[in-house]
Amino acid sequence: MQISEIEKILFEGKKLVISAEDRNRIERSYNFLKEFSADKIIYGINTGFGPMAQYRIPDDELLSLQYNIIRSHSTGAGEPFDEIYVKAAMLSRYMTFASGKSGVHISALEMLAAFINNGVYPYIPQHGSVGASGDLVQLAHLALTLIGEGQVFYKGELRPTAEAMKELNLTPFQPHIREGLALCNGTAMMTGVGLVNLHYAKRLLSFAVLASVMVNEIVSSYDDFLAPELNDLKNHKGQMRIAQWMTNIAASSHRLLKREVELYRPHEEAVFKHKVQPFYSLRCIPQILGPVLDTLDFSEKILEEEFNAVDDNPVVDIETQTVYHGGNFHGDYISFEMDKMKIAVTKLTMLMERQFNYLCHDKINEILPPFMNLGVIGLNYGVQAMQFTATSTTAECQTLSNPMCVHSIPNNNDNQDVVSMGTNSAILAKRVIENAYQVMAIHLIGIAQAIDCLKIKNDLSEQSQALYTDIRNLVPAFVKDTPKYEEIALVIDFLKNHKIDF
Repeated sequence: MQISEIEKILFEGKKLVISAEDRNRIERSYNFLKEFSADKIIYGINTGFGPMAQYRIPDDELLSLQYNIIRSHSTGAGEPFDEIYVKAAMLSRYMTFASGKSGVHISALEMLAAFINNGVYPYIPQHGSVGASGDLVQLAHLALTLIGEGQVFYKGELRPTAEAMKELNLTPFQPHIREGLALCNGTAMMTGVGLVNLHYAKRLLSFAVLASVMVNEIVSSYDDFLAPELNDLKNHKGQMRIAQWMTNIAASSHRLLKREVELYRPHEEAVFKHKVQPFYSLRCIPQILGPVLDTLDFSEKILEEEFNAVDDNPVVDIETQTVYHGGNFHGDYISFEMDKMKIAVTKLTMLMERQFNYLCHDKINEILPPFMNLGVIGLNYGVQAMQFTATSTTAECQTLSNPMCVHSIPNNNDNQDVVSMGTNSAILAKRVIENAYQVMAIHLIGIAQAIDCLKIKNDLSEQSQALYTDIRNLVPAFVKDTPKYEEIALVIDFLKNHKIDF
């Protein structure tokens, strides 16, 4: 399944349908495992879990074993994940089972599909995973609801799972051979969070590109910093693409200047009033956002691979007629990418904050009143206090960007002696992205205010004008000082739910 199809299920309400091909594959895997495991020792089927694998489980306790891993590992703490992240985790677990390498009963997939399609979202606390053996604690909370226990969010309310199931006429799932372990094993939680992070990070980058064009329009920059003859010499695809996107946006603008027209002719001035070269936060955008784009592109590749991977243990292979024991549940691929993603988004946030500062600082930009103030200087304050929020939030992003993947702490009686902390990394990336939307919202409010200060709306590019109008529909131009926290929240919601293309 490609990212585009994943996003249709997650964000556009497309229903998840078990294909006949998938159903056949899953049933063959289950039937093979049922026969194969009858007289063999296989981890998690007739042995304990983790360091308890050395203990054989009596045949009359095998079903209890599967329930025990679910109940015993439902030990998460902290705030629950929002519904979209849980939906993505369920979809990720579904995909592993659909590969036919887990030996699970078809009813496990049917229950996951029913939850996804009916908007039933298990209550899953954010804290508990060390990222190997995958997301045991968070996925145990997911599995707990499939067997009719625990709590779920349904129709916007937190309710007992049994109550929601009864309303939907669903019968709690009953484990067969190894479904308890299979539901708890693997990287589904970190992958799910990562996929949602990617969606919002890509959208954030598109607004950063457009905002960067608008800032350069406001100050009437020379446009040669976008020239392909310049950016292609750097050899990086991300830089070239960012420059091209900005060029496409700016094509309909009447604000950017041509260096060959303005400066490549005789001049007598000793001091040039208009900046010959703007500050780096305006001029080096392709070089700054290019690595961000390349990072997100690579993260997309890894996330798509992990989503379509078999992250279970043990792995049931019909082709070779055996069961393999290994470590596909290990989450370092996701942990690495989430660390890189949060660094990339933090750099993007820093760029937006510096652009905002440039517009706020009248002694630097030399064309705008302090803090884009449309009122009386000293009596009114424009966006002055918004900058405090943007700066402090950016600073938090910088601290959160320290890598998580290197913080392995052995646990589980040292059975899990090198772990990924992948879900922690994904959660921190999630927090950085949320912060970045706050800074972006403030920046765009400031940009709209600057455009009104200079009365240049009609000279902007078509896409700049469209975004300006969208922001102004949410936050009208302001002269008097009024609380802005609700308007900032409105802009954040708009940005998360509005797509722009170049």
